[in-house]
Amino acid sequence: MQTVSLKAGPSEARLSVVHTYGWRIAAFCLAAVVAAPLLLVFSGWLQPENQVWQHLAETVLGDLVINTLVLLIGVAIGVLLIGVSLAWLTTLCEFPGRRFFDWALMLPLAVPAYVLAFVFLGVLDFSGPVQTWMRELFGNSARLGNVRSTAGVITVMVLVLYPYVYMLTRSAFLTQGSGTLEAARILGLGPWGAFFRVALPMARPAIVAGTSLALMETLADFGTVAVFNYDTFTTAIYKAWFGLFNLQAASQLASLLLIFVAIALVAENRLRGRAQYHETTRSSTMQRHQLRGVRAWLATGAASLVFGFAFVLPLIQLLLWAAEVFAEDIDGRYLDLLFHTLLLGSSAGLVTVTCALIIGFVRRRHADLATSAAVRVATLGYALPGSVLAVGVMLSLTGIDGFLNLLGELFFDTSPGPILGGTVIALLMAYMVRFLAVAYGPIESGLKRIRPSLSEAARSLGANSSEVIRRVYLPLLRPGLLTALLLVIVDVMKEMPATLLLRPFGWDTVAVRIYEMTSEGEWERAALPSVTLILVGLLPVLLLVKRSGRHQTEK
Repeated sequence: MQTVSLKAGPSEARLSVVHTYGWRIAAFCLAAVVAAPLLLVFSGWLQPENQVWQHLAETVLGDLVINTLVLLIGVAIGVLLIGVSLAWLTTLCEFPGRRFFDWALMLPLAVPAYVLAFVFLGVLDFSGPVQTWMRELFGNSARLGNVRSTAGVITVMVLVLYPYVYMLTRSAFLTQGSGTLEAARILGLGPWGAFFRVALPMARPAIVAGTSLALMETLADFGTVAVFNYDTFTTAIYKAWFGLFNLQAASQLASLLLIFVAIALVAENRLRGRAQYHETTRSSTMQRHQLRGVRAWLATGAASLVFGFAFVLPLIQLLLWAAEVFAEDIDGRYLDLLFHTLLLGSSAGLVTVTCALIIGFVRRRHADLATSAAVRVATLGYALPGSVLAVGVMLSLTGIDGFLNLLGELFFDTSPGPILGGTVIALLMAYMVRFLAVAYGPIESGLKRIRPSLSEAARSLGANSSEVIRRVYLPLLRPGLLTALLLVIVDVMKEMPATLLLRPFGWDTVAVRIYEMTSEGEWERAALPSVTLILVGLLPVLLLVKRSGRHQTEK
């Protein structure tokens, strides 16, 4: 029988060392790429803009803080009320249309908030069809009031973001089963008591997680507040950069926004850390409470009202507007916008998924504290608003350009000018930092399902590390990689603030087109690109619906 020596030669040992430390170095480099923009944002305080800050303090700074806090509180209350109540109805109750609303209530995730914002204004504003019809029917004194208000912004954000709370809370209710609730009923609790004292506390971590996601999106939003002319830190950053042409002032405003993000993250960790609820028994079949009569139709009406205003009516209005200008807007320029959008999305998707794959392998192979910290830092970007990242990326690349220009003057007596700043590289870097966590989730989940024994068996058969990755991991990870790529592409296509701030000249996208048209009140001209984004955004939402369907406890 032939024996195989397991002792590696010098070249194989060197290759093993390269693979071992190469992966870790790559992870640390990615963590540095994410951390650098954040550090540079705070470094803006090294050059305080006293005149700018005096102007801001005297004019809008107080309003910025108050508006941001009011928006966060309003959105939190709204998404909690709608998301939790609808999750309770669709999982623990039976009413007409429940099976349809169970998955359909997730579809508003496909609608960008800034799209719903301009549809809301276009339909309900003073010159819109609703108020025009009201004046024709009831006289010129009939009106809805000021639609461009704080309540209007909060309403739009809630209708778009409640699916985060709905989706996670629904999943939590489904995993509880009926055993615990039946035990609560046996102990004398009615349906409402069992819900408030048992089901709701057990779902608290999921509720907190969903609310935190909604608040992060609220802090990062630029398009919605810009449509409503509602000043927050994101609009102030844009105005400081493009209005005052002051990148340092923009970085200082961005640092204040980061403080809001940090407070939200700490609060979320504290709340979830204290929520320790466990279930000792579980039933595989969910016994729903049958609603009858008026209650049943009220439940159907409530779900229909939310779904209609959040998805159906906006989509119908967009299609009507798009039909009016379809022949005029489908031209070479729109095709260029679509090409730029798809090219940026696919390029950013490939870069981001590759980086996520790297940190996924590092996390799997090395469990030490330094590597875990590097992976954690590398995946922080999704919690950062696009406007903050844009400022940090621009400061980073401006510094690199300055260093390269200095080298050019020293050695070649010439200054090449901007090399990285203001290029597509800046956009791709911002996208990668922002959406690395989005790609990392499906990849990490796929890696956890691969047994370590498979790679050990491949190595025992003579495969090196590269062959194990290429012939074992990548084929098994294909579903997770495709999911990650799809999610990143769609998120990049919808991203507005980073694209607005960093895009090179002539690299407008569909999202930029929507912003330009809505800023001029051209609702019809913004409809076609909006429908495009919604149709593309439906892909990952339908993927989430399909995935959640696999975990249904009912047959």
